[in-house]
Amino acid sequence: MKDQLIVVAGGGGFIGGALVADFRRRGYRRIRSVDIKPFDEWYQRFDNVENLSLDLKNKDNCAIAARDAHEIYNLAADMGGMGFIETHKTECMLSVLINTHLLMAAREGGVNRYFYASSACVYNADKQRDPDNPGLKEEDAYPALAEDGYGWEKLFSERMCRHFREDYGIRTRVARFHNVYGPHGTWDGGREKAPAAICRKVIEAKATGRRRIEIWGTGRQTRSFMYIDDCIEGIHRIMDSSIEEPINLGSSEMVSINGLVDLVEEIGGIELERTYDVKAPKGVNGRNSDNTLIRRYLDWEPSLPLRTGLQRTYAWIEGEYTARERLRAADAAAGR
Repeated sequence: MKDQLIVVAGGGGFIGGALVADFRRRGYRRIRSVDIKPFDEWYQRFDNVENLSLDLKNKDNCAIAARDAHEIYNLAADMGGMGFIETHKTECMLSVLINTHLLMAAREGGVNRYFYASSACVYNADKQRDPDNPGLKEEDAYPALAEDGYGWEKLFSERMCRHFREDYGIRTRVARFHNVYGPHGTWDGGREKAPAAICRKVIEAKATGRRRIEIWGTGRQTRSFMYIDDCIEGIHRIMDSSIEEPINLGSSEMVSINGLVDLVEEIGGIELERTYDVKAPKGVNGRNSDNTLIRRYLDWEPSLPLRTGLQRTYAWIEGEYTARERLRAADAAAGR
């Protein structure tokens, strides 16, 4: 297996970059990492990996990416946090071209196994109105009422994977990610998710002396957040399993956004005045991962405590923030 070609679509992104790094640690010798971004914008890039900058919405580029591949991991998508997906629905929907063209290329190239990164955004919104969400079961995706734009694209692409498996025999595996976070991810600029955004806001408040933080929504909305290491482990376990239906990959440790802020403030050693922007994108009221099925299939589930993951993430973002501010100060002093 370690001499077979592994292709990671979206390898310049947060999760894709972490997956490429993990394959290298595991001793895989043929890895192809593909992403639309220019190389200098990749989160992680390695010299001993075949790196390609390609727009995978293009069918011909998918044929290039999939050539001679044994396995394909499709983590490529135009997405971000709630602030992005609620205001860029068309861009999110167009990611359907990536999965469609990659599946076609996989079939034509005789790819053995294909992993698709779906999302908890596929779940029926009516089942997410209560902040005390008991956990979303895989069956709760139907009857369909997915997150507009991004969620519908993910749900459609899940069905494409199913039919390519049924009709053409490709061993497809689908995981529904629940809010992945950790180092080497987006932490500023509008695409970041709640853990990174809150870490940045607390770090900024400490650095500037402005002891305030703005929270989107009421702060009572709930989520579960999965640390990147658990996500990567889950990808491997699901890909190597016999699980054919879409399955949750997320932590079952639910927290309110106010509770998330509490944790980050404790890590940062500061208490901030809170303001709430109830008109800002906030998503559903309650979303949590029910891990009954993954425990039954794999005798495993994501388990890193949220506090531990946040401590690691906060430390990394603080380093990135400090480096950025030093560079800005140097540029200002030099008149650049």
